[in-house]
Amino acid sequence: MPTLAPPYTDEHIIAYPIEYIAGIDLYNAGEYHAAHDAWEERWMGPVDANEKLFLQAMIQSAVAFHHLQIGRPGASRQMYLAAKEKFARLNCKVFMSLDLEDYQAQLDRSLSWLLSVPDPREIAQPKIDPPTISLVPGSNNQDD
Repeated sequence: MPTLAPPYTDEHIIAYPIEYIAGIDLYNAGEYHAAHDAWEERWMGPVDANEKLFLQAMIQSAVAFHHLQIGRPGASRQMYLAAKEKFARLNCKVFMSLDLEDYQAQLDRSLSWLLSVPDPREIAQPKIDPPTISLVPGSNNQDD
């Protein structure tokens, strides 16, 4: 079995808050509610407006998957749409070394089925492949 590259580098660990890094680990492990908690801890603190918007989008995307885990597709759709709106407001390609275009494409592949009917409870949940968060190597600026 091939070894996967780690989702971030030592430079990322130095550059970013521990809550952000911990949230990535939890999210990639499928622990979406715990990832939400880690990112929310940072979001509630004194952060600039763009980081706050980014963290809220990440929290909402994690909560979208948590809602699917507990059988609430309607709530998942609401969080998915809210996250998409916040990512759009950031208006950048990379933020905190996360390739937002790639991450949003992964979100869309996983969750766009929620938008296919007026009430997502009307259809069976397909097999989904949630995004994997991997930070861009060599990029540790707040927003690029």
